[in-house]
Amino acid sequence: MVKLSAFVCAHNEEARLRECLVRLRFADEIVVLLDRCTDGSERIARAHADKVLTGAFLLEGPRRTAALEACSGDWILEVDADEDVTQELAAEIRAFIETDTDTAWRRIPVENLVQGRLIRHGWGGTFGVDAVQRLYRRGVKSWRRGRVHPPVQLVGRGGPPLRHALRHWVDTDVSDMIARLDRYTRLRAQDLAETGGDIGLWSNAFRGVRRFWKSYVSRRGYREGAWGVLIATMAGLYPFLSAVRARIETGPYPASAEDEEAARVLEVAPPRMSA
Repeated sequence: MVKLSAFVCAHNEEARLRECLVRLRFADEIVVLLDRCTDGSERIARAHADKVLTGAFLLEGPRRTAALEACSGDWILEVDADEDVTQELAAEIRAFIETDTDTAWRRIPVENLVQGRLIRHGWGGTFGVDAVQRLYRRGVKSWRRGRVHPPVQLVGRGGPPLRHALRHWVDTDVSDMIARLDRYTRLRAQDLAETGGDIGLWSNAFRGVRRFWKSYVSRRGYREGAWGVLIATMAGLYPFLSAVRARIETGPYPASAEDEEAARVLEVAPPRMSA
């Protein structure tokens, strides 16, 4: 039988983590990595996961790599704490991995919900995607540097996207979306300061206009009414605000040992029990 491991990386996600893990019980192994959690996430993870890792990671790539290395399955399913695997998607994943012999990875469609409402149009770039490369064989996926959604590298032949979608609870309200823009631009500014990336104001303003157009027009965000305007605005502001913050808020940020290594990680293997 083909073994499926599912892993979740979480930072203070007690409000959503239990539901996420319960929906992953179709997997043969559940691994949770807790990054600097100060809430009840560890208690929930111990109750529902087969392995729990705790540690501190400033970069997303090393964090996800540490979780992946703790998995023992032939296939890996990668899920965030604010995402749910539906019963239909779970059944499709199991049927696929039991019969496939030559595919290395598959994309999974994403349904993005804001305030509990499904927003189908306008997503793209940093502010939401409509499909993710989250189902893959061991050794196929790796991450590059970056604090916010770092680029990934995949080897081997990919198959067509799965039919059923991963459900993503993006933001609870407008304030949550604005807070996410603040968080993402701060982290992106640090990446730009470290790597010497483009922090030109005019070039990033133009990039922002193109992102707005792509989100609102090309990806039909206009069909979502006021939500479509807001999502396109957030997408357009992201590159410009990141460049501004890199100029006025940050200095050089040389990579530290904590950035690069899976340091201060403790593996715990609790028995899975009902909550």
